[in-house]
Amino acid sequence: MSESKIYKPGQTAPASGQYEIVGPRGGATGVERTVVRGEPLPPTRQSGQGFKLVDRTKH
Repeated sequence: MSESKIYKPGQTAPASGQYEIVGPRGGATGVERTVVRGEPLPPTRQSGQGFKLVDRTKH
């Protein structure tokens, strides 16, 4: 299940899973981070980047 909403660094993760870093216009970078629901999303290397949930944790 993938979602198209883009989250900003520092926002609280709405669900546990793999978040892909995306560029300012939504282009994929191929870099993913594992984040636990309720934790803040980590900082990105470049300004304007965000996160997209690509693989929600199953349990």
